[in-house]
Amino acid sequence: MNIITKDSDTGRVDLDRPLWDQSTFLGRFKHFAWITDSRTCLTSTTELNKAKTLIEAYRAGKEPKGTTREEVIYARKLYESAFHPDSGELQNVFGRMSFQVPGGMLLTGAMLTFYRTTSAVVFWQWANQSFNALVNYTNRNANSPMTVNQMLVAYVTATTSALVTAIGCKSMWQKSAGPFVQRYVPFAAVAAANCVNIPLMRQNELTGGIEVSDENGNVVGRSRIAAVKGISQVVFSRITMAAPGMLILPVIMEKLEKIVWFKRMHILHAPFQTIAVGCFLSFMVPTACALFPQKCSLNMSTIKRFEDDLYKEIETNTKGNVPKIVYFNKGL
Repeated sequence: MNIITKDSDTGRVDLDRPLWDQSTFLGRFKHFAWITDSRTCLTSTTELNKAKTLIEAYRAGKEPKGTTREEVIYARKLYESAFHPDSGELQNVFGRMSFQVPGGMLLTGAMLTFYRTTSAVVFWQWANQSFNALVNYTNRNANSPMTVNQMLVAYVTATTSALVTAIGCKSMWQKSAGPFVQRYVPFAAVAAANCVNIPLMRQNELTGGIEVSDENGNVVGRSRIAAVKGISQVVFSRITMAAPGMLILPVIMEKLEKIVWFKRMHILHAPFQTIAVGCFLSFMVPTACALFPQKCSLNMSTIKRFEDDLYKEIETNTKGNVPKIVYFNKGL
């Protein structure tokens, strides 16, 4: 699929259009593989701000003379990988989706390696949920701000749910299943925590709604149903992102540990699983992000059915010209 790089009328790079067609999975996969490139995490803040400045200048038609299309596209890559799409603020490097591969591989590798003792399970689940809370907060819809107390409640609740699930499964499976099944304790805990962590970290969207716009980008209201749809898709994507590594690696390790020399080399187990998880995540991060369009849509008939008050508000605001479909940023 070809990159869409130019506005058909002016010949300039259209910064409001993705480089690839977002109506197809392949186009979305290419887009997210591009902006979640882990190498962008090594870019200095100075360079990132330069990229933002160039994008802003180019958008205003005031870029430096001699600026090439390649320079604009690379600046856009840095900008979209590091700055929040709603607020335009520079994101914490550890919370960016481009840090998912290095951050996720280290934590997941540790969870899959150190699962035998309760203390190890507790520590690594706590570390993983702390990381997830940062990622969820960083990639929230910034138009629904949270208080410090709400963030603390979300963090504590998600971490607790992960620990309860992990310890509960470990205790239950230890009695009723063999060591192999216990290798799946980390995934059960991660899946359960994602179902709690993400909705809680974005609770304001569920209670106050998320901004929805018409096809021209005009905000027409705030919808709770849109928030439910967006958050549900993000939860599913995050679980899908972790699933292959955490479900397939236990099988691989079970086979490898039957090989005498590998079983003796305990020092290799953690690095091997960490690198293997990194390989899975390199493919699964853009894959999971691409499962659903970033610019999510919602039919107005759904809003009319579940949020009649919002429908009437939109009907009034648009003087009866109610759009058939509204759009919103589902977050990552």
